[in-house]
Amino acid sequence: MKILITGGAGFIGSNLALNLIGRGHQITVLDNLSKQIHGENPEETSPLYLSIKDKVKFIKGTVTSREDLEEAIQNQDVIVHFAAETGTGQSMYQIEHYTNTNIGGTALLLDILANNSHAVKKIVVASSRSIYGEGKYWSEELGVVYPGYRMDEDMQKGDFEVKYPGTSQPLKLMATDEETKIQPSSVYGITKYNQEQMIMTVCPTIGIAPVAFRYQNVYGPGQSLSNPYTGILSIFSTLIKNNKKINIFEDGKESRDFVFIDDVVNATVLGIEKDAANGHVFNVGTGVATDVVTVVNELFKSYNTKIPVEISGNYRLGDIRHNYADLTKIQSLLGYTPSVTFADGIQKFAQWVNEQEILEDKYQMSIEEMKDKGLFK
Repeated sequence: MKILITGGAGFIGSNLALNLIGRGHQITVLDNLSKQIHGENPEETSPLYLSIKDKVKFIKGTVTSREDLEEAIQNQDVIVHFAAETGTGQSMYQIEHYTNTNIGGTALLLDILANNSHAVKKIVVASSRSIYGEGKYWSEELGVVYPGYRMDEDMQKGDFEVKYPGTSQPLKLMATDEETKIQPSSVYGITKYNQEQMIMTVCPTIGIAPVAFRYQNVYGPGQSLSNPYTGILSIFSTLIKNNKKINIFEDGKESRDFVFIDDVVNATVLGIEKDAANGHVFNVGTGVATDVVTVVNELFKSYNTKIPVEISGNYRLGDIRHNYADLTKIQSLLGYTPSVTFADGIQKFAQWVNEQEILEDKYQMSIEEMKDKGLFK
């Protein structure tokens, strides 16, 4: 098949492109080579871009340009729509930019397809676990509940767990399935759900099969080490390599579902190649929640080193407490099962980091930005 990947020079996109080429598909990539992700001189130094540039048809452009999209769409059978600004914290003050890129770019893509002849038969869109907000919990008094965002006044007192009106007992975290209530707690989450909704709603009306993947926290070799706004594994690794103290937010017990890049690529390939995926949204993760203290300890093991760690009680407004995926649907319909454990994935990631030139740590700069906006406490 001829497959267009928007954002295809990014972390997931470039790995997917290489996998699909190996499976005999012809790949076109549309990417703007953002300096935040690829560094200051991306066309000469970005390992993600350099890994694909001679293997794909590469178009340097943006999904917010009609001309760029029209060129990229020509003669494509499938579009994998990854192009988006990422970062929950940054989205809370770069609101117009995130909205224009994520929502506007998707709207423009669909507008072109709805009003012009084309060969596209399927669109796969990258959605996100961020659309669930705090996700799904069990209350002894009320049964299944979906808590809203946490209150600033509670977190100021060091009370970080989620609450729900009418409950007195602690809530028990449950795996988040695809039927879980949608209630994003960041502008990024709102834009990802809007992308998903537009693809799932418009595509069937214009004869295109839609598929959406709600990715959990993706990590692995190739992840940007220069982007201080996303990926705690990259952020912590850069701090370790620069011998700087790690500040663990809240009480360190907050958790995420960390899914290795190879598993994410395999799930996405199933969505592209299997008709059983058509018309569905799927969680992609491991089904395991890992807390931040465990993340730091596993990194120390993998790098065979330690640096000072402070569990500070700092927090960011808009961050969620916990989330991990229920994989029942994707296992049943597509046969997806994650194959890389967190311990093994961290080792592979650390081996790759050890081979990289470690750049200046820009993390504190991102924290100062959030402080200035009143989002970091």
